[in-house]
Amino acid sequence: MRNNFNPWHQVVPYTESDDVVKGIIEIPKGTKAKYELDKESGLLRLDRVLFSSMYYPHNYGFIPQTYCDDHDPLDILILSQTEVVPLCIVEAKIIGVMRMLDNGEADDKIIAVASGDPSVNHYNDISELPQYLISETMSFFEDYTKLENKTVVVDKFFDKEIALLIIDESYKLYKKHYGELHKFFLVEYQTNIA
Repeated sequence: MRNNFNPWHQVVPYTESDDVVKGIIEIPKGTKAKYELDKESGLLRLDRVLFSSMYYPHNYGFIPQTYCDDHDPLDILILSQTEVVPLCIVEAKIIGVMRMLDNGEADDKIIAVASGDPSVNHYNDISELPQYLISETMSFFEDYTKLENKTVVVDKFFDKEIALLIIDESYKLYKKHYGELHKFFLVEYQTNIA
């Protein structure tokens, strides 16, 4: 039997708050396994185990119904005191974005906090985070692929306002590439909240 559910296309990312989205976790905090969404089936697949002795410092996933120049949904890091199981939907408050160059290509990572986690949900902008969290995040992404002979450069961190603009642009790109799917799920969402 074929799995007809695909979280990239069928989970509506919007919430009642403009700065809160639903993120889908692919990789839990504290693991060396790099899971990725299999775009065709909607399941997760093991891409690789990290070559380094590093572990993902935050829960990592994507925002559904988004699309980027790398042909993937928009990445999101969701800070929380606990690891979140893969394919879990997490309401996440956007606080900023990390702009990276991955092998020379732009690769934005939205930074958010888990709305349901009181240890982090008081943060409203990336400027409020402790410096060690910023440094830990930068260090991980700059170093985790070095043993694979890949180069990642963290360019800059931007505030919530820029992050929301990037998310909005990724929604538009998704609509451009998957327009009919988007219309269907938007109608479903509006029907459910009415």
